[in-house]
Amino acid sequence: MPQSYYIFRNGRLRRHQNTLYLESESDGQLSKQPIPVENVRDLYLFGEIDLNTKLLVFLAQHEVVVHCFNYYGFYVGSFYPREGNVSGHLLVKQVEHYLDAALRLELAREFVRGAIGHILHNLRYYHNRGKELADAIRDIEALELELEHAEDIPSLMGVEGRVRERYYLAFTDILSLEQPFEKRVRRPPDNPINAMLSFGNTLLYTAVLSQLYITQLNPTISYLHEPSSRRFSLALDIAEVFKPLIVDRLIFRLWNKRMLQEEDFESIGEASGVILNERGRKVFVREFEELLATTVTHRQLRRSVSYRQLLRLEAYKLVRHLIGMEPYRALRAW
Repeated sequence: MPQSYYIFRNGRLRRHQNTLYLESESDGQLSKQPIPVENVRDLYLFGEIDLNTKLLVFLAQHEVVVHCFNYYGFYVGSFYPREGNVSGHLLVKQVEHYLDAALRLELAREFVRGAIGHILHNLRYYHNRGKELADAIRDIEALELELEHAEDIPSLMGVEGRVRERYYLAFTDILSLEQPFEKRVRRPPDNPINAMLSFGNTLLYTAVLSQLYITQLNPTISYLHEPSSRRFSLALDIAEVFKPLIVDRLIFRLWNKRMLQEEDFESIGEASGVILNERGRKVFVREFEELLATTVTHRQLRRSVSYRQLLRLEAYKLVRHLIGMEPYRALRAW
């Protein structure tokens, strides 16, 4: 089964006899690690990697998506091969649902409903285990009611923003932090929790993008997030539903079980930024991949599916909505 490959070392990716090789030097010795391309779903490049267009053509022929990160572990972009699975009819429907304000709002609202549902699921889980989260639950339930009265995308995102502000305040109790976690800071993250959120959300975005490549959806046409020339914004829409379910849950486990600690982070720049160091990134990636491979019993399908498959199933639900088969309903945790 194809899998994700994460490359942290520096080196060069080459093609030799229809096999992918990672060449790197250690103590003056050149090593060549074979990576069977038929086993590769996508590549995550964290090290300084040299490659050429011949290799990109080879990867495109095998439909391998490549995600690139800079020295600090910040996402810089993806190589998204030309889509071999396209549908003009679906593209027209995607555009129609974006251009029609009511149809767009309907989809955007459901993405936010799904996200809030998973946020409340997390809060209730920890409240039932002794954390004092009753006020946070009550406040977010009240905000959830406002969601139904939002008349446009900015109003909808305003409600979603206030929900997340209140939710992040609860992180102090969930994570038993000595210093209050007061707000989400992104560029750059200013503490270990924000560093994990930024890194985790990026991994989720790229995982969704890789799953969208398998479908006939155009990843640049979105509904909650405004389409942009610099991002695959549909991946952001779908990731919104899964952030609390995958990224936040993973952060809670890594921090509460002390699998990541202060020594797994480092400061950067004059802006007092904080990032995961290489060891921290490797731990996070390992646990993230393990979580995506974890299976649950799907209520409708009545069979086991992995969290990674849930990402793709969410995209297929959106397809069915767009072509008029059934209304889209965002995943709810069980």
